[in-house]
Amino acid sequence: MDVAELQKQVEAFRSDFGRLRQEVGKAVVGHGEVVEGVLMALFCGGNVLLEGVPGLGKTLLVRTLSQALSLKFSRVQFTPDLMPADIVGTSLVMEDPATGRRVFEFQPGPVFAQILLADEINRATPKTQSALLEAMQEHAVTVGKTRYAMEEPFVVLATQNPLEMEGTYPLPEAQLDRFLFKIIVRYSTLEDLKEVLSRTTETKAAEVNPVLDGPGILRGRKLVREVVVADPVKDYAARLVLATHPQGSHAVEVVNKYVRYGASPRGAQALLMGAKVRALLAGRYNAAFEDVRAVTHASLRHRLILNFEGEAEGVTSDAVVDRILEGVPTEAKLQAAAR
Repeated sequence: MDVAELQKQVEAFRSDFGRLRQEVGKAVVGHGEVVEGVLMALFCGGNVLLEGVPGLGKTLLVRTLSQALSLKFSRVQFTPDLMPADIVGTSLVMEDPATGRRVFEFQPGPVFAQILLADEINRATPKTQSALLEAMQEHAVTVGKTRYAMEEPFVVLATQNPLEMEGTYPLPEAQLDRFLFKIIVRYSTLEDLKEVLSRTTETKAAEVNPVLDGPGILRGRKLVREVVVADPVKDYAARLVLATHPQGSHAVEVVNKYVRYGASPRGAQALLMGAKVRALLAGRYNAAFEDVRAVTHASLRHRLILNFEGEAEGVTSDAVVDRILEGVPTEAKLQAAAR
């Protein structure tokens, strides 16, 4: 591929990303970093966990994104009485009109969509939460002896309330690890809140139109995977992940003190995939150290399991990630220290 064609594809990617962000912004006020993180994960092909107190627009964001994309959308409201079959589907006894015999026929559940909103996912029991494990990782579900594949592109966008809230259950570690990013949705600023009031208490209503389809997303995902990552940047991402493992050779002091389990290789994959998207958005075809650092919190915060001491002292995973970023040098700093 020549330079001109490559630049054309990069500009097309930036244009698609920008149009999606603009369309979502018609309904979602502020939360620029949150919107960008969700769109980045969409083009990475990864799932997203949005955490925040009720009323901050998490569900609105996902629903608006579905309106801006020509994809099949499905929403599951998670509740304590929800069962795995309510998500995946089940086999029912049906009568074959040709023979009159009764046969088992699979009835797909709401998971068979392209954008699945798992709303308030931590209000369901861990058993029901785990029903999404296979779909999130393999984009397929197995019912009985039959495996059913999802239509691509497929992504799970889940919302959850902070774990301290009444009626919530912690997500299983295996499921947390299947989210590419965990994004914290915070309170709006004064100006954003005033704009929210204007949009929601007056007569005008936002009209969101589809601006991208499935093939367009898949083209973007292919371009993201083709972005070049130099060995020193890969090395840096790997050392960041290894620094989360307590008592490991790369662990920083705060990890040894407060962390029970560190990030899996999926954490390193999330760092590099997120860095590639950021590079394209900056008009570059190669990921840099600053791209990796920019997505570190979203990639690792949900993959750190604190020990009893960390929980007792109120240490947050974000604070641990901050210290990791301070303690793990880039390749340039390593070379300077070696001189």
